[in-house]
Amino acid sequence: MHRENTSSPAVRLRPGEAGHATTSAGRPRIAALDVVRGFALCGILLANVQPIAATGAFVAPSAPGGSEAAWLGLLVEQRFFPIFSLLFGVGFSLLLDSAAARTTRPRVVLLRRLLVLLALGVAHFVLLWHGDILSTYAAIGLLVLLPSTWLPRLAVAAVAPAFLAVSLLVGGDRLVLIAGLFLLGSALVRYGVIDRLEQSARVPAVLGLVLAAAAAPVLWLQTRFDTADRGFGISLAGAGLLIAGVYVCVLLVALKTPLRQVLQTVFAPLGRMALTNYLSATVLVLVAGLAFDSPPQTWPASTVLLIAGVILAVQWVWSILWLRRYRQGPLEWLWRWATWARRPPLRREETTSRSPAEDLR
Repeated sequence: MHRENTSSPAVRLRPGEAGHATTSAGRPRIAALDVVRGFALCGILLANVQPIAATGAFVAPSAPGGSEAAWLGLLVEQRFFPIFSLLFGVGFSLLLDSAAARTTRPRVVLLRRLLVLLALGVAHFVLLWHGDILSTYAAIGLLVLLPSTWLPRLAVAAVAPAFLAVSLLVGGDRLVLIAGLFLLGSALVRYGVIDRLEQSARVPAVLGLVLAAAAAPVLWLQTRFDTADRGFGISLAGAGLLIAGVYVCVLLVALKTPLRQVLQTVFAPLGRMALTNYLSATVLVLVAGLAFDSPPQTWPASTVLLIAGVILAVQWVWSILWLRRYRQGPLEWLWRWATWARRPPLRREETTSRSPAEDLR
């Protein structure tokens, strides 16, 4: 398999930093990916608290009740799943690159990974919440990402923005949007951008300013449309993409400042156990919802923030304690086992000459 990644090394974590580990073939973990993934996980939970609590069935996302919570609709709604979708495409291509170095049939490894994710997502959908995103990711991965591995990177880089444009033109179609973000993430890996992610703060700073300037008028349009208008869906999706980009750029710039250690401490443990935390959050929200008598759709912003904050605090402590003893989260470990069709080491004391990719990407 032709490997298109550049030779630029990924930024290594310093000893003692959260997330210190390597991925497949001894490749050092990219610290920024864990931080961004953990940050996106927090936002996704905040956006999903009400839909999950509303009888466990999918309802259209909406801002918490009360005019004082309108800012949540502007800063949270559809602002975080684009980040998670982009990271999924990034992780897919990183794993393909690693699998190509270990086996003559790397796409079989990826096929197993997607099929297992599909099974997890379907179980989550049937048993807990009809708003599950994992099954959607797996299906789009099978239909779009896996076939894209046979395309040259230039074709993938050209098709990605086309998918994003089509999604906006048809009113913010979520499936097409996810497909475009998957391909964009894959292209970033194949062109070596991810390996150079933390080399400079200037590029994300400039890009963040450009995206923020573009987001301002789109946010204004979002506030002008009625939710039933087609323009609302377009402006919501467009603003979501732009604001998501701003968030990522701000994090990348902040990682070049003294805030780096704080960001890694807060977000990296959550990001390294993203699959476990995403699925367990559904159970925790459903349990928390039993403590309130009012319908979830009427909850004020303070209630949503309280539930999300408590759950994230519990998950953060759990992730920290778990990762001190184990290499990765329990569901991540099982997913990795199914991906490679052999039992990987779990405890940190266990050693192995083979170290397949280990995190949710």
